[in-house]
Amino acid sequence: MTHSHSSSLAPALGVSDIAALEAMSDAGLEAHLVQRAEAAWRLAQSLHPALPHPAIWFDLRGRSAGQAHLQRGGLRFNRTLLRENRQAFMDEIVPHEMAHWLVFHLENGTRARPHGREWQAVMRQLYGLAPVVTHRFDVSRASPMPYRYRCRCETPHYFTARRHAQARRGSHYRCRRCRGRLIFERLEARA
Repeated sequence: MTHSHSSSLAPALGVSDIAALEAMSDAGLEAHLVQRAEAAWRLAQSLHPALPHPAIWFDLRGRSAGQAHLQRGGLRFNRTLLRENRQAFMDEIVPHEMAHWLVFHLENGTRARPHGREWQAVMRQLYGLAPVVTHRFDVSRASPMPYRYRCRCETPHYFTARRHAQARRGSHYRCRRCRGRLIFERLEARA
C-alpha cells in the first residue's frame, strides 16, 4: 500500500462509550457494530473508491471473532463474542475484518497473505492500529469444549462435541508439543 492516510478509525468515529455499549441490548449492539463497519468502510473507500459495500452477518460461531467472507460478499461476526467483548469488537475486530475486505479488493482478488504486509499496512496507515492477528477473548461460551483428552506430556486438550465425535469414529489427533496421540479422558463441565 503506497497511500499513506493520516486519518485513523478511532478519531474518525470517536471512541465508543464503554458504559453505553454495556447498556445496549443485543439488537442495539449489532446495530452499533453495523454503524462502525459503515464508518470503517467509508474510510477504506477513501483509499479505494470502487470498494464494494460488504454485507454484515452475525452468524459466525466458534473461536473466531470475525471473518471477511469474500466469496459470500461480506463480513461475519460472532454474536456471542461480541456480547462479551463489546469495546474490543468496535475498536479492533471491525477494522481488522474491514482491512481484509479492502486488501482483497485492492489486490483484485489475488492471493495476498491473510495477515501479510498489505493487511498490516492498512491496519497501521489507514486505521491507525497495531496489526494484531489474533484476539485473546475467552471463547468458552462461544466454543464449548467439554471433552478432555490427554497425551504423553500430560498437556490437557479440550475437544468440541464435533471433534470428539470424529475421534470416536476413528480420526486420530496428536499433541503439538509431544506428538503423542490424544486419548479421551473425561467429559468436564466447563463454565
